[in-house]
Amino acid sequence: MCQLSVNGVSHYAGSVTDDPLIRNQSGTARERPVDQSVEELELETAIAHNVRRLRRQQGLSVGDMATRVGISKAMLSKIENAQTSCSLSTLARLANGFDVSVTSLFRGAEMERSAVFVKAGEGSEIIREGSREGHEYELLGSLRGEHKRLECLLVTLTEKSVTQPLFQHAGTEFLYVLEGVLDYAHSRSVYRMHPGDSLQLDGEGAHGPVELVELPVRFLSVIAFPDSAV
Repeated sequence: MCQLSVNGVSHYAGSVTDDPLIRNQSGTARERPVDQSVEELELETAIAHNVRRLRRQQGLSVGDMATRVGISKAMLSKIENAQTSCSLSTLARLANGFDVSVTSLFRGAEMERSAVFVKAGEGSEIIREGSREGHEYELLGSLRGEHKRLECLLVTLTEKSVTQPLFQHAGTEFLYVLEGVLDYAHSRSVYRMHPGDSLQLDGEGAHGPVELVELPVRFLSVIAFPDSAV
């Protein structure tokens, strides 16, 4: 836990927990053999999602569904976690057990998933509230979806000023320092940030740089807005 004294008041940075990753708990995380295509993995993931969804809709346990289909409980568990490739005979058994077509088990595999790729130096320069001389904001992408909006900025600060921008917004913001040293305030705390340091904060709390210690300062800002902000 880091401590920084500002105006005689000590502030503490929160420690990082060792909780498992939410993305691994709510989705799948597995190894990919170097000779296995991403398209094949997409099929396995779609089958896993549809099999789990259909089983839960029918209110059956993994063991009960495995018995109905005629495969082992371990095999069905692997299928639902996208840890194995289904043979045609297994797909036929699953479709028959769920009373659906085989093609319905692939539903979702053909969907195009959004991504934004920006080459170095080709992001869009934007002007935002708080922009001023020596403060540059480069938009690295804004990914929108049915239930999310993600905004990514590369912020470059090259000049000190007697005033600094202060922001408040809905959602969660993640900062990662690439270059320079700065003191960054959030709510009632101030954090001394060096290259490699990161800060995740509630955007509703007033936040922004309070002191540019070593220039230039460059950091990534990633904001995840809630549905209500879209």
